[in-house]
Amino acid sequence: MTYASLSATLSSPRRAEDGTVSADIVVFDKDEHAVIDKILQSLQAYAPGVLGNIADCITTLEQLAMAVSRYPSIQQSTVLAGEQRSEETLIETLCSSAPDSRLLTLPTKVILGKSFLIAKFQTFTALTKIAMNAYFEESDIQSLRRITLRAMFALMAEDVYTTLLDNGELEYDIRKNIASLLTELWEHRLDEYSSSFAGVLHKVWTARNKLAPNFGTMLGVSELFLLSMELDESWERFMIAKMADPEIGQALEEFLFGITTEKINYIRTVLQERKLSALSREEAYQLVGVTNDLPPDDPRTFYTSFIERKNSAESRRRLQVAGPKRTLEDLYIQFIFESQQTQ
Repeated sequence: MTYASLSATLSSPRRAEDGTVSADIVVFDKDEHAVIDKILQSLQAYAPGVLGNIADCITTLEQLAMAVSRYPSIQQSTVLAGEQRSEETLIETLCSSAPDSRLLTLPTKVILGKSFLIAKFQTFTALTKIAMNAYFEESDIQSLRRITLRAMFALMAEDVYTTLLDNGELEYDIRKNIASLLTELWEHRLDEYSSSFAGVLHKVWTARNKLAPNFGTMLGVSELFLLSMELDESWERFMIAKMADPEIGQALEEFLFGITTEKINYIRTVLQERKLSALSREEAYQLVGVTNDLPPDDPRTFYTSFIERKNSAESRRRLQVAGPKRTLEDLYIQFIFESQQTQ
């Protein structure tokens, strides 16, 4: 396998005869093409033996994208069993349907498309490892990490948008706008809107990793609050406007310590019983049986934390028990939508 033959397999958004972008899944956009092209050239020179494995990953990703793209477009009007279906009817269904019945009514392209996005995330995770092991320049490694993060935030955006759709307290026009963004994400598996919040959330997560909060005193919460205020204007407005809300304070605490409210409360109880003033993060994690198998800066660490907190929040909503009913990510992105609606 040579660099030239592998580079030739990379796809880009296909265009129809009228010049419009097709409904195909976009495997790699222009920026991703450029990064991969540079990585492939470097590997051809310094580690040609791994090109075959990369070829298999990229070819499989291409084939998966082609299979998903064969399903009808989400944004085009079709008639199925005499029933008219279109992007508009899908948006209306998303805004009105119950979450428990939604899965089996979604277009097949939606379900399979998420598998593609996970495969893309895993492909770039592997490419990043290869680049690190081959001692590539840090700028190249960071470029690969940015692409990996973009795929991760697209996955996260789908989860957050769906959660916001189920928030009956959110204005209908906002939920309709969210549903429209969701159909665009599902159609091409790209989410341009997520760039408005992905960078901020990543900065907050990075700032969180630099802190060493003590469980008990919970000093890390105030530290993160002060540090994060300098990261972005929209995040600063969110902190100022919403921090008085107890739910957002608890969601921030979960985000900072990387564990659920229930585990945090258990640690507080143990501290009181043992008359301890504080525990380190490592000691607290050991107490509640949390293990960290991935580096703090690995995108999978961020996403794993998000999913755990999301699942816990959903359980609290269903059972109507104490604790945050939404994640910090949900609350922040909702704030962005609401702010845009009032402008």
